[in-house]
Amino acid sequence: MAKFMLLLGWTDQGIRTIKDFSTRSQASEQLAKKFGVEIKHVYLTTGEHDLVVFVDAPDGENVAKFALALGAKGNVRTRMSRVWAQDELKKFVAELP
Repeated sequence: MAKFMLLLGWTDQGIRTIKDFSTRSQASEQLAKKFGVEIKHVYLTTGEHDLVVFVDAPDGENVAKFALALGAKGNVRTRMSRVWAQDELKKFVAELP
């Protein structure tokens, strides 16, 4: 499975209804499953983004669909990046010419 990082920022609607976060979080997990995406970690952050979410998925297409469906609910805006673990990076470096 590939690993992805989603950077989420609350919309005006999302922050106004922040008390619904637990319910929305559970709904997001179910939505992710529909696209074959497994939410591994969710972190509250400071700075430019409000949340960082790490997910596993078969490929980027699944995550893109999940991010679009999540954003369509109106509570967050999303940015997506593919990530690799340190062990994978070591392997990449070892294979360099």
